Amino acid sequence: MLNLQPDFLKSDLISLVPLTEVDFESVYLAASDPLIWEQHPEKNRYKKEVFQTYFNSAIESNGAFKICNADSNNVIGCSRYYNLDEGTKTVMVGYTFLSRPYWGGLYNLHLKKLIFNHAFAYGYKVHLQIGANNIRSQKATEKLGARKN
Repeated sequence: MLNLQPDFLKSDLISLVPLTEVDFESVYLAASDPLIWEQHPEKNRYKKEVFQTYFNSAIESNGAFKICNADSNNVIGCSRYYNLDEGTKTVMVGYTFLSRPYWGGLYNLHLKKLIFNHAFAYGYKVHLQIGANNIRSQKATEKLGARKN
């Protein structure tokens, strides 16, 4: 069975640390830039009261991680596993964001490698859910070699 929140996944650029309620302020700080959310279905997620709903659902998922810069340990984003299906051995990955200084490929590549490889090690398939108008995320996913269904 896939552990949706292993204690620690790390590369030379990032670490993924299980999200806890005490992480709200540091994750919100990374998320508070309106440009992060401009192509997302919920464009006002940069507002604290709206972000609180996102954060609460991340905690409730029991599969969320804060993404930290490996050098500084500063929080630079968030991602999660969700909709685990033991019957088909599939899991969704999404609700991901990175703060703007970390856009452009390398950090997202490290994130996806860590989170995908953890699932693959247990024999699971990974599905990504990306908003229809989120061209930025769609292009980033194409760089990973993912196929659109």
